Amino acid sequence: MEINGVKIHPQALVETDRIGPGTRIWAFVHVLKDAEIGSDCNIGDGCFIEGNVKVGNEVVVKNGVMLCSGVRVEDRVLIGPNVGFVNDRFPRAKVFHNHYEETIIREGG
Repeated sequence: MEINGVKIHPQALVETDRIGPGTRIWAFVHVLKDAEIGSDCNIGDGCFIEGNVKVGNEVVVKNGVMLCSGVRVEDRVLIGPNVGFVNDRFPRAKVFHNHYEETIIREGG
């Protein structure tokens, strides 16, 4: 299906409307409310993108990637398959924070 120039696979679950034109979101992707994805991006199968994530323009996110709250991806970044970005230096079960650390993936970095 295509909505406002964004191609979303029918088996993707997309809860945000902040997605730039030309972006493609493939099957089994889950994008939470309040996530932002730029223009001309490609989000591969099986990715999970939490709210409070910002993805720049022309970004490629390969299959199986997880972007936790607080992750910022600059323009023209490629994220390889099965990468997981966390937002807590010392993650523990059942510990919830009011504020999560920001992780920035820079263009050319």
